[in-house]
Amino acid sequence: MHGRPRKLKVFMLTVMTVFLFIIVEMSRNTGQDKLGRNKTLIPNKQFWKKPVRSKAYWNLQQEQLDYLNNPILNGPNGPNVSLPDWLNDTIGRESCEPDLRVMRQNNFNLLPDRFKDFLLYMQCRTYPMVVDQPKICKEDMFLLLAVKSLAPHFDRRQAIRESWGRAGLLANKTVVTVFLLGNTTTMDHFPDLSEMLRYESSMHGDILQWDYRDSFFNLTIKEVLFLDWLNASCPGASFIFKGDDDVFVNTLHIIEFLKKLTPVKARDLFVGDVITNAGPHRDKKLKYYIPESFFVGAYPPYAGGGGYLYSGSLAKRLHGVANKVALYPIDDVYTGMCLRKLGLAPEKHKGFRTFDIEEKYRANACAYKGLMLVHPRSPQEMIKIWTWLTDPALNCQ
Repeated sequence: MHGRPRKLKVFMLTVMTVFLFIIVEMSRNTGQDKLGRNKTLIPNKQFWKKPVRSKAYWNLQQEQLDYLNNPILNGPNGPNVSLPDWLNDTIGRESCEPDLRVMRQNNFNLLPDRFKDFLLYMQCRTYPMVVDQPKICKEDMFLLLAVKSLAPHFDRRQAIRESWGRAGLLANKTVVTVFLLGNTTTMDHFPDLSEMLRYESSMHGDILQWDYRDSFFNLTIKEVLFLDWLNASCPGASFIFKGDDDVFVNTLHIIEFLKKLTPVKARDLFVGDVITNAGPHRDKKLKYYIPESFFVGAYPPYAGGGGYLYSGSLAKRLHGVANKVALYPIDDVYTGMCLRKLGLAPEKHKGFRTFDIEEKYRANACAYKGLMLVHPRSPQEMIKIWTWLTDPALNCQ
């Protein structure tokens, strides 16, 4: 009586073993016929679907660009297909005239003025250059410091020239500094400073200025215009630091960091204070407000616009891919989008402190020695910290 359950258990175990063996063998032999010959695997469900029209304006513009730049659909040997109707209806013009079609967006009249302005001129990527420095770049230039500034910020620019942005030979490497400006207009209640800017440019020869409205949402066009200029006028720069005019940069530490890079590491270099798992702010009261009618989705990893460091090699590729990414009103997010398009991501470096350091360390010279960037700092603080770091008597051991 007791032997039957035992035999039944043995039988069940044997059946299960055989069954598992069959499953394993079937999974191993998937893709072969009975004679062991390879055969085509056919998926059992659809693996590609037609793109679904997005309701958000930026997403729709990006889908249009992705379609136009698809190498399969529009490659040199491809069918060169036309845009589908739903994309053709929204195709933008490469024009600097206001695109009045955006006013048909459902909530256009409810948007803040800065957003309306951005949407009206979103298709424009080319503006005349008012001030250029065609001879500023050197053949052996190691580091280009590109500083985003506004016309009235004379004191910030001069403090940078006298401290961390001092051009010339630094740590046996050639450093060049340029300041990136647009136009400040009476529309934004700025006084006319054009004569003072002309004098400043003639004195220092480091101003780059374009004829567009210099506003927060137009920092993205400043990025695009700078990449155009860099590609045309300064292609020999080994590395580029790009940042704001209210940061302190330890240029000496940056140069030492760059000297130690291997060629492989240097090629794709893009480091800064990286922000991940972020998305658009939906609060209308915030400076960074983005409505759902304009953009849906998550942001790619991006380096905070206070300042980041990248290679000249990568700058060329960013320039090449920029026209494949629809302009976005937040410049550092846009740069992250361009990096993602290249299959890259910015690398976080603890030396970039865009949210400052602890207050108890701010008056300590040695606290800055191992940092790349600190934000924010006044013009007086920039000069003071630079004086500390360049003092031969400084001992931080």
